[in-house]
Amino acid sequence: MRKMGNQEDFAGEPNQFKKEEPAGTSNLLRRAAELIATVLSLSLSIRSFATKWQLIRTKLEELHSGLIAADNCDSGENPHLTGILPSVISTAGECRDLARRCSDLSYSGKLLMQSDLDMAIAKLDGHVSTLSEIYKRGILANGSALVVSKPSLGASREDIRFYVRDLLTRMKIGDLGMKKLALRNLYEVVIEDERYVKAVVDVGDVIHVLVGFLSSTDLGIQEESARVVSVIAGFGCYKGNLVNSGVVASLVRVLDCGSEEGKVAAARCLVKLTENSDNAWCVSAHGGVTTLLRICDGDDGGCKGDLVGPACGVLRNLVSVEEIKRFMIEEGAVSTFLRLVRSRDEAIQVNSIGFIQNIASGDELVKQMVIREGGIRALLRVLDPKWSCSYKTREISMRAIQNLFFSPLSSVAALISYGFVDNLLYYVRNGEVSIQELALKVAFRFSGTSEEAKKSMGDAGFMAELVKFLNAKSFEVREMAAETLSGLVMVPKNRKRFVQDDHNIALILQLLDTEEGNSGNKKFLISILMSLTSCNSGRKKIVSSGYAKNIEKLADSQVSSDAKRLAKKLSTNRFRSLFSGIWHS
Repeated sequence: MRKMGNQEDFAGEPNQFKKEEPAGTSNLLRRAAELIATVLSLSLSIRSFATKWQLIRTKLEELHSGLIAADNCDSGENPHLTGILPSVISTAGECRDLARRCSDLSYSGKLLMQSDLDMAIAKLDGHVSTLSEIYKRGILANGSALVVSKPSLGASREDIRFYVRDLLTRMKIGDLGMKKLALRNLYEVVIEDERYVKAVVDVGDVIHVLVGFLSSTDLGIQEESARVVSVIAGFGCYKGNLVNSGVVASLVRVLDCGSEEGKVAAARCLVKLTENSDNAWCVSAHGGVTTLLRICDGDDGGCKGDLVGPACGVLRNLVSVEEIKRFMIEEGAVSTFLRLVRSRDEAIQVNSIGFIQNIASGDELVKQMVIREGGIRALLRVLDPKWSCSYKTREISMRAIQNLFFSPLSSVAALISYGFVDNLLYYVRNGEVSIQELALKVAFRFSGTSEEAKKSMGDAGFMAELVKFLNAKSFEVREMAAETLSGLVMVPKNRKRFVQDDHNIALILQLLDTEEGNSGNKKFLISILMSLTSCNSGRKKIVSSGYAKNIEKLADSQVSSDAKRLAKKLSTNRFRSLFSGIWHS
């Protein structure tokens, strides 16, 4: 880190800057760097002319970093560098004097001091430009090029800014080796600490330099800058800074002709940037949609998912723009992504399913296109327990099926014919908690789509599984199971099957007991019993159950009108004496 001076040194002219010393390049570099560090230290306590001093500090930090970088180079006695150092030392001395006068308010007038500060800024700017030119001309060769040590944990904002400024200088004026090292160090700090990301945005030209590096002919520089930019893009408040610097066009160029690693970083960055649909047009305007479709279309099962996955993710975000969506459809995106749904790579599968859902949602014509091209079978294949897929992918596929194919009735019929009900039942029975609850919710929605859906669920064995959930700990699960079951038993074939198991009716009657705390389900439980009274065997089993008294309790409680209607229905005709006997026994 930089050396900070002692404020006692500022009382008078420090002797070390007066006495004669050898004028070698290395010695002059150290003298200049030490004096600049001293001025930086003093300037931190200045409260007057704050804006001017912020500019001066920025120039001093950049100049200081350049001098340290030069000192790390195998330059020997370099006449070009040696020639500017006396002027740098002189300007730094002037800045030190200005800092002292601003600190103790000993200047003669504000206007004069403002003029002096402006002159100092101009001189410093000239020194930075001259030093930068020396580097660009290749006069200084990179030796060890050691980067300033990374600030310790809990470092001050000023130390962080200084470190980022040092890296910026090396990125601007260093050779390829120095630039790559600076970029790697920058990536390490921004990935660890958000404060460095803020410093990157706040300090000078860092963003512009990074965006410029994306067009570098050196693939290493391109890759390293793409990685840093991708991290910055992960912070919503800084996306605008990147977009305003022209990053989208540069990222599309990397996708077009960059290295494999560079393309991956560029695609990941664009995924984050296109979460805001306003940036979608920018991607399209620079030919990004065509490039991304080409990347996705090139996957034949052997292409790396590291690139295809995020490329799919970008296109998934762009679908929200109607004009771009139409262009993608014309370019054959539907068939491309249905093929990618069959990929073995999770990232590709997840983004492909998301793309299909987004492009077909709310658009009946596109939905029919998806069905014609095998979309239902492709998504059901993900749910097939025989295929190896992650639970995350299965959940996303299940949601997509629910959102796209539960209407019209022709889609529901296709789902039934392709075995959707059996797959759904498998996850209700055997899935992990998250997918099991999702499967139950999907089953509830599916049961309400058509009479055929209810019949197929009854044939598959859904009712026995739903009965098990009537006693679940979760109120939501209990209620969903009861409501789904109440819909299924409205179908005569399902009702006959349900009453064949005496345990089913006994459990429902038992759960009607007000002392068991299942009052939230009672409406649906009574609805189930009302349906069962439509068949003689159902009525007989209800009135002969040992728990039939619970219906009387509910009817007498004046709480449930549904219970009164059920009791009245059970008390008619030839069941009246039997039911009355049970009530009063």
